[in-house]
Amino acid sequence: MIVKLTCRTNRLYALLKTPLVCQNMARPSSDLAEFREIFSKAKRIAILTGAGVSAESGVPTFRGAGGYWRKWQAQNLATPEAFSRIPSRVWEFYHYRRELMLTKNPNAAHMAIAECEERLSKQGREVTVVTQNIDELHRRAGSKSILELHGSLFRTRCLSCGHEAANYQSPICAALEGKGAPDPDSDDANISVEQLPRCEHKGCGGLLRPAVVWFGEALDAHIINQAEQVLDSCDLCLVVGTSSVVYPAALFAPQVAARGVPVAEFNMEDTPATKNFMFHFQGPCGTTLPSALAHHQTEDE
Repeated sequence: MIVKLTCRTNRLYALLKTPLVCQNMARPSSDLAEFREIFSKAKRIAILTGAGVSAESGVPTFRGAGGYWRKWQAQNLATPEAFSRIPSRVWEFYHYRRELMLTKNPNAAHMAIAECEERLSKQGREVTVVTQNIDELHRRAGSKSILELHGSLFRTRCLSCGHEAANYQSPICAALEGKGAPDPDSDDANISVEQLPRCEHKGCGGLLRPAVVWFGEALDAHIINQAEQVLDSCDLCLVVGTSSVVYPAALFAPQVAARGVPVAEFNMEDTPATKNFMFHFQGPCGTTLPSALAHHQTEDE
């Protein structure tokens, strides 16, 4: 994905081309008690999440060998060029994803994060989720402080007037009802542009697109700036279910670690950034995260 980075992130990227010599390059700790001690004192916690946390809810990642919808990979459909050429096929793909998400529920990891935010907020402590996911499972779990770097499946933007709004209609338009089957032998619906989702804002009638960040598009500068402010001020950072290979999000946790703040990674496997972090907890996030974020005895003092 091509993104326009802020000056600060550009400088960080340059720094990360060389080893972070200030970091302890030993194997990260998996000592939960040690992590919990740091967690109990943290006032501003940043939680970076990726596709791995939603995969445990049965959400397809559309990556790797099995990452196809029909005969196409997501990167062949999630582009402005594809939408310009074949808007019907692209809308079928997103209609399928929207309808699928309506059948999925937040898992134990989503719930642990939301419960932690609610509990700590009553103590004057902050928990902010910075997510690459577009499925809104954090929101459905009850998280309130969320920065969605890549937008949401359940928001649309008009190509004519630019109006952006939440949209939970199912189906999003009549012509897409029953369409979007992911099987490789499924035929395109070839829906006319006039029958695809249209803007209802002030009678505009323009063609709607999903309000997500496509390959080749810049991330929202306002969201990126907010994320950087969260990361600049946090005193503990968690990296949950992310491969640490999608930029600029892949730079965020190393940026925090480089200034000496504890970073804990919760993932099924090591990532390219693992060696920079203080902690690494391997396994399903829905198993490892709840115990890490549970009520700490010092909260009663």
